[in-house]
Amino acid sequence: MGQVSNGVDEARVVPWLEAHVAGCTPPVSFSLIAGGHSNLTYRADDAAGHAYVLRRPPLGQVLATAHDMGREHRIISALGPTTVPVPPALAHCDDVSVNGSPFYVMGHVDGLVLRDAETALGLAPEARHRAGESLVDVLADIHAVDPDAVGLGTLGRKEGYIPRQLKRWYTQFQAAQTRDVPLVDAVHAELERGVPEQGTATIVHGDYRLDNCLLDDQGGVNAVLDWEICTLGDPLADVGLLMVYWTDPDDGATALLASPTRVAGFPRRGELLERYAAKSGRDVSAIAYYTAFGYWKLACIIEGVYARYRGGAMGAEATGFEGFGQQVVTLADTAARALGVAPR
Repeated sequence: MGQVSNGVDEARVVPWLEAHVAGCTPPVSFSLIAGGHSNLTYRADDAAGHAYVLRRPPLGQVLATAHDMGREHRIISALGPTTVPVPPALAHCDDVSVNGSPFYVMGHVDGLVLRDAETALGLAPEARHRAGESLVDVLADIHAVDPDAVGLGTLGRKEGYIPRQLKRWYTQFQAAQTRDVPLVDAVHAELERGVPEQGTATIVHGDYRLDNCLLDDQGGVNAVLDWEICTLGDPLADVGLLMVYWTDPDDGATALLASPTRVAGFPRRGELLERYAAKSGRDVSAIAYYTAFGYWKLACIIEGVYARYRGGAMGAEATGFEGFGQQVVTLADTAARALGVAPR
């Protein structure tokens, strides 16, 4: 945890919490939860020993649709009664006079976040294997939820997911980019030319990966986090992105930073894909396209992160972000290779 330097107006937020979160007892202390590059996440501890989590958009100017707190709160509220493990949704505030922007509050869930090899070594090898299996099983459970039955049928359009996503992320890339990245443009054109036929639309998390989950000490998923870009659409997009983030021990250079899944004990990428296919009953033969799309989308997202850091939206004290700019180029190159397209 880090100290809160900005982002929470305690004089206004604490009375709001007392009025809207049952059992919240002042005084309340806040600490910034490290690791996020998009929405800001804080732990709040009250005088009665309750722990909460507050989520708000980044500081400064943000893209209009990328940080919708009400949407994220709606999603975890709807999924709460299902088999999908999510934190309990407690309250949502859309009155910007309270904290300068909308925010929402959820219950704190204990668990381990595996962001690097060092943390992964804290789990026994069998727990690491279970973590991979549990991650896939929960993803299949997400895709098995009937959006209409849980009140999420209007979360997004159900048809044409990949074309809409290509347009969305390309538009946001163009709005955020700080310099020319021709390879992002080239991969976008290739992806547009080869869109697979979409099956039945499901809930799509949009950023599903190991470090967006809280694990128990046996490797089971306690909660899935970061639903900010969740929508309805093609579930294989989530699977492709999971392939992007999952690194096998014998993989060469990766487009991503430190990957915990190189540690012995984790299932291989191919095992995850086979398990998903078996549990969901879906055809995964076009996974190369979805993996390329995942790399490309991640490049677009990281360009936005890079731009926000450069603009000071993550706090004036933020440093060491220059590598994000090169990572955008590397991800676009990896997407091109996954599509079998020579880098341009």
